[in-house]
Amino acid sequence: MKKISGFFIFYIFLIQLAQANNQINCYPSHWWVGMKHANLQVMLHAQKDLNKSVKVKYPGVIVTKVYQPENKHYLFVDLFLLPTVKPGSFDFVFDDGTKLNYELKARQKKQSKPTQQGVRSNDLIYLIMPDRFSNGDPSNDSFNDLRDSTSDRNNPYSRHGGDLSGVKQKLDYLKDLGVTSLWMTPVYENDMPKMQEGPWLMSGYHGYWITNHYQVDKRLGGNKAYRDLVDAAHEKGLKIVQDAVYNHVGSYHHTVIDLPMLDWLNQWPAYTGSNHREELFTDPYASAAEKKVMIGGWFVPHLPDLNLANPYCAKYVIQNNIWTTEEFGIDGWRVDTYKYCDEKFLNEINQALLREFPNLTVFGEAWTNSVPASAYFTENNMDVPFKHKIKGVTDFPLNSAMYNALNDNFGWTDGIMKLYMTLSQDFLYKDPFTNCIFLDNHDMNRFYSMVGEDISKYKMGLGLLMTLRGIPQVYYGTEVLMKNYKDPNDAAVRKDFPGGWANDPVNKFNVAGLNDKESEAFSFFKKLANYRKSSAVLANGSLKQFIPQNGLYVYFRKLGDQSIMCVVNTNKQPQRIKMDLYKEATGEYNTILDIMSDKGERLPSELTVPPLGFMMYELKK
Repeated sequence: MKKISGFFIFYIFLIQLAQANNQINCYPSHWWVGMKHANLQVMLHAQKDLNKSVKVKYPGVIVTKVYQPENKHYLFVDLFLLPTVKPGSFDFVFDDGTKLNYELKARQKKQSKPTQQGVRSNDLIYLIMPDRFSNGDPSNDSFNDLRDSTSDRNNPYSRHGGDLSGVKQKLDYLKDLGVTSLWMTPVYENDMPKMQEGPWLMSGYHGYWITNHYQVDKRLGGNKAYRDLVDAAHEKGLKIVQDAVYNHVGSYHHTVIDLPMLDWLNQWPAYTGSNHREELFTDPYASAAEKKVMIGGWFVPHLPDLNLANPYCAKYVIQNNIWTTEEFGIDGWRVDTYKYCDEKFLNEINQALLREFPNLTVFGEAWTNSVPASAYFTENNMDVPFKHKIKGVTDFPLNSAMYNALNDNFGWTDGIMKLYMTLSQDFLYKDPFTNCIFLDNHDMNRFYSMVGEDISKYKMGLGLLMTLRGIPQVYYGTEVLMKNYKDPNDAAVRKDFPGGWANDPVNKFNVAGLNDKESEAFSFFKKLANYRKSSAVLANGSLKQFIPQNGLYVYFRKLGDQSIMCVVNTNKQPQRIKMDLYKEATGEYNTILDIMSDKGERLPSELTVPPLGFMMYELKK
């Protein structure tokens, strides 16, 4: 009896193995009627050679091309969807009789709350790493059928179990805090084993090792949990920004394990990493070979670099972003490693997304060393060899200048003067107000540590962030003074939000769990963020700045009759400022309200600003 049972189990295993080998996967997994992207390219993939002859018989669907690359496990079937095509399903029919069903869906009806809204300068983006934020469903912490099956909060390099359900449970907290938009690190499946990064064995808890572009990682809750989160956020008036990675995939992605064609990836005779020098794009004396390494070099060995100049690879990525935007109703994209991508591809995908979703926001992560380099990667006013068609970038030069203002002594080109000088170069951008501005993120030392854990500098930094031009972004836990340097690595700045797990000894989502200094920071953050949320002038007003004097920086935001005056004192002593120096901006007003204290008075001839102080005043007639 035991022998029969053992044989039967083995027989079932062979059947399942054969079925797995015969299964044909398709990407995109489905599509919609009524899309402007009517020239659909479906990638078919199996663990066997596919018959090149494939037909479709469905009203309104025309097969325009079938291409089989050198790897016969793949077919690329180009379909043209006529405007008359109706929702329904059809079969891809192969000559050997194999059939694969494919669905064309009706586009989602607009809900009571809009989708694909985009983020604007009236938003405040809150960056979350879901695995480190809150564990709403402990049942999905780990799975034995994944290459990394561990979840261990005692190991800073392992997964910790945070998920999308946990984020959903904190939406009311975030809305009350003054946040309007959530940006999460990538949510797609990362079915990778732990990988060696230096001396550390790391999990892909951060989400950047993508292995399936059409499945949300089940440790985060899967596609349904993501859809539920987006719907719940929209119901509460919050927006969702998704993190995209065009440049590379995880080394266990199916297109790497079973390469469709040799030039699907940027290939080198030996491993070649990028030189990371964005100056090569604008340098009139640059080496063409070095520019090729910049774009085609790999980020790290376990992240194969996609050849986005390959039209099939490019189409795969473009269609996935359109699919995700429609499938989940997200409001915008932050694009990781933007400056490493093929430039023509970048314009193509940006135009494709905006053609389908005109209100969508896309901003690129271009970690650059100068304002001209930053402006190069977005719409700009420069005479440069290539013109990028994206509305904004993550503004690293402004980030650096804000730290100069907070930490360096005042000088002719130092300290707060560096911030003034950086903003004075905004003429290079077509619209600098579309840039995403920030003090820190998941790849940087935490803001509170960077200002020496000084609560006065903390308030100055947040004051600058929420009153200067651009779309402000904060990193989770900033409001409760989460801190650390990237020592020994990024995991040190990606610690769990205290209170996000049921057994946490302290809960900093609750004000009762905050100490005095954290409570002070939280109250300041919340008041400033909520004031900004209700202030049209801070959201959309023009910016006028005055040359800093003796470490004192004064600037104004103005919209119609509304005006906000901001004052930053970088000195360790109080400073008095003469108001007539700023009569160009104050002349039409006769009263002034201290926004943070709610105290008003007639416009004085002088104001006193405390040491290391940020003051914000509303001017009234």
